[in-house]
Amino acid sequence: MLSWEQSSSVALMRQERAWVEVNLGAIAHNVQQIRSLLSAHTELMAVVKADAYGHGAITVAQIALQAGATWLGVATIPEGIELREAGIHAPVLVLGANHTPEQIRAIAHWNLQPTLCTPRQALIFAEVLTDLPQACPLAVHLKLDTGMSRLGTAWQEAAAFVQLVQHLPNLTIASVYSHLATAEDPDQTIARQQQQRFELAVTQIKACGINPPCLHLANSGGTLSNPTFHYDLVRVGLAIYGLYPSAHLSTTIALKTALQVKARVTQVKTIVAGTGVSYGHRYVADRERQIAVVAIGYADGIPRSLSNQMEALVRGQRVPQIGAVTMDQIMLDVSAVPDLREGEVVTLLGQDGNQSISADDWATTLDTISWEILCGFKHRLPRIAIDQTLSDSVSRRWDE
Repeated sequence: MLSWEQSSSVALMRQERAWVEVNLGAIAHNVQQIRSLLSAHTELMAVVKADAYGHGAITVAQIALQAGATWLGVATIPEGIELREAGIHAPVLVLGANHTPEQIRAIAHWNLQPTLCTPRQALIFAEVLTDLPQACPLAVHLKLDTGMSRLGTAWQEAAAFVQLVQHLPNLTIASVYSHLATAEDPDQTIARQQQQRFELAVTQIKACGINPPCLHLANSGGTLSNPTFHYDLVRVGLAIYGLYPSAHLSTTIALKTALQVKARVTQVKTIVAGTGVSYGHRYVADRERQIAVVAIGYADGIPRSLSNQMEALVRGQRVPQIGAVTMDQIMLDVSAVPDLREGEVVTLLGQDGNQSISADDWATTLDTISWEILCGFKHRLPRIAIDQTLSDSVSRRWDE
């Protein structure tokens, strides 16, 4: 076990190399902006799965709840346990499917709320819970497949599914929900079709004398695009972190990007014309160039496929990355930045002066989505909660 002094030293050394900054004020702002779209009876679930999309689940959950969220969403049981161990008592919905007795006992022990996707799964839950000492009804959420073709019972079979769960021991229905596949698209034909299927399923459920206490359908795209998707609860992930699921939704509310990725220059050198850079010499200098080696690479979450296709920000200027991205380092052409020194800060994602680079920029280059970019940053990059004062002190430390 490291002493406090040793732990602090290790954290400092990691921070000196490369790090992720998370603006907690931006998270709070985004939650409040999303809440402004909702009616008084619609609650907000902050989706903090995948370590809050790489932002740090515990801290983001705490800030989101303080700012107006009332639910939390995770993908796995360990993600839910992490929140409970941190002293977070808000309702936590486990969005993934779980079936084994060990998983069910953990859900009950940690007071998590599972998603049930099939009648068979419901039967397993009821049986396992019966064997637990002092068994009490477990709140469960029933998922319907209205067109995502992922988890969930077919919407046409919703009434039979809900009736079964209603009559099983040790289970109580907390909600019925589904998930939109194309909510962020300007053409909402498919989303509206899913909504119609969802509402028809709910009508059939109610015709059986069962009135689900909570209905929810909307993800970030659905929340921003159409208030008729809101129902009793919305499940918002990406927008909480300050990104829009589609460009046309950017005028709905004003979001602030919460995450920045930064690293230090570790060497500056001059290379002459004809010099190759990095593995495979995928870049060869056409003239004398000043290059900077920066302490971050694909082991930290910089996609190697961005090699020779990305830029970084140095002293508020855009500079090109050159050569293959390596495991722990990248090289930049800093010929346009005079007298650059070892220890200066490079911004890979975020803002420096009037310039900014976003996860959307990387996603466009790679023909992927911003969700994947955010979730790709590895945990050897420490997450640092920042305000402007802290950010300045981090930038100065090597100069002091």
